[in-house]
Amino acid sequence: QVQLVESGGGLVQAGGSLRLSCAASGRTFSNYAMGWFRQAPGKEREFVAAISGSGSATYYADSVKGRFTISRDNAKNMLYLQMNSLKPEDTGVYYCAANRGVTLTRAANYDYWGQGTQVTVSS
Repeated sequence: QVQLVESGGGLVQAGGSLRLSCAASGRTFSNYAMGWFRQAPGKEREFVAAISGSGSATYYADSVKGRFTISRDNAKNMLYLQMNSLKPEDTGVYYCAANRGVTLTRAANYDYWGQGTQVTVSS
């Protein structure tokens, strides 16, 4: 079992930045690839970014590539998402998730989820 708790969401103007954090507890954190997903009202949950267990490989949705950076600190059991140049379409609830497998862009492949943190970008 892995417990995940997100923090760092909030209200920001377009063009601004936010840094999301996800604290993990339970099983060995480095055994899990980690991902960030988001869900806007009335829309399905969508992939944002993912990182391998060691942190050596990262993956991004095309919509956030070049603006968002995913990172992790395995010594602290922490996952991060640095979000720059935010746009109103980035608004949604952001979730971190843990994955024992290798398919990292599909929500169905993730085993554990946090409760989410709200990000609102005003125009």
